[in-house]
This record gives sequence, C-alpha cells and structure tokens, in this order.
Amino acid sequence: MSFNHFDKNGQAHMVDVSKKPATERKARAEAIVNLTPDLLKMVLDQEMAKGDVLAVARLAAIAAVKKTSDLIPLSHPLAIHHASLNFHSDDETGSLAAVCEVIAVEKTGVEMEAMTGATVAALTVYDMCKGMDKGISIGPVRLLYKSGGKSGVYQRATVSE
Repeated sequence: MSFNHFDKNGQAHMVDVSKKPATERKARAEAIVNLTPDLLKMVLDQEMAKGDVLAVARLAAIAAVKKTSDLIPLSHPLAIHHASLNFHSDDETGSLAAVCEVIAVEKTGVEMEAMTGATVAALTVYDMCKGMDKGISIGPVRLLYKSGGKSGVYQRATVSE
C-alpha cells in the first residue's frame, strides 16, 4: 500500500486507504489571529457592529471541517463524529487563538479537517473585524495534537491552551 499522492507515472491520485482498518482519529489545530488589544476587547465583549464574532467563527469552523475534502483536492471525504472550536485570548498582545478539534472513526487522519476549521475560523474573525482594522494578521496555523492510526500520537511541544 503506497501512501503517496503520485502514482508510478507521476500522476496525482487519491491515496488508496481501502485496506486500512478504521480507528478513532483525533486532531487539534490552532490558528492565531493577531488583533490590537482594544479590538480584541471589543470582540470578547460582543461590541462589534457585525455581531457576535466568536459565535459566527465557531459555526464557520464546523462547516469548514465538514467541507475539507471539497477544498483540498486529494483529501478523503470523512464521516466526522465531532467538531468543536474554542478560543483562547491574550489581552496584553491582542492575540486570539482559534483551536479546532475533530474526531472521527476512519481509515485516515483528521489533521487537515482540524487545520481547515481553525483557519476558516481565523478568516471569519478577520472578515468581521476588517472594517475596524485592516492590519489584522493571521498566523501561525499549526497542528497541536493528533492521535490514531499507524503513526500514533503527535503532541506539539508548546501550545497556547
């Protein structure tokens, strides 16, 4: 079984995971949104003209998790069993971490789903806040944790949770 996105002729293809056993897969990823401390306070206090930024970003993340295979050409469509998004803020720096967790019982991992969810949440925060400040930045986006499958557990050494 080859886990390469290219066949022997160098043509792109979806990896064949049909012979792999389904196991519980879990991943957590974060995307950092860098706001000003004043703008972060407005978001947290729900004082933005466009509404509850965090609630909208949470829904956007969950929808994005379910659409990952539509967005990333060679990823597999998965039956998602759990998707959630939480936020962690730093009042001093104005940073907001969007942390997405995904769980599925599948033949392949859910890292891309978690990273997609976190990223779309960050983009939603940007979209809802850009009228107040065009200097908002996003990054880093990174995998914090994954478990399940042959490669086992990965835990990033430092996390913002």
